[in-house]
Amino acid sequence: MKKGALSQFAVPGSEIAVRVTPKASRNAIEQTPEGLRIYVTTAPEGGKANADVRKLLAKALGVAPSSLSLIRGQAAREKVFRLEE
Repeated sequence: MKKGALSQFAVPGSEIAVRVTPKASRNAIEQTPEGLRIYVTTAPEGGKANADVRKLLAKALGVAPSSLSLIRGQAAREKVFRLEE
């Protein structure tokens, strides 16, 4: 997905729910009727997959990764990120 492709979701203070698939064959973001799906090649160990999801989501939103906070789903596939103001 191109940088800033999901910029319509980049509203400060908003919460973005995603479903994550770790150990995928490629890094990608898909917009489905159920919501955003993020695929990362990283294994879910030591928070590495969460860090990659944050970087990939930030790139698609067109914001800095430091402006995204994981607020729910640290060890789950369903995650919620908050875009800081």
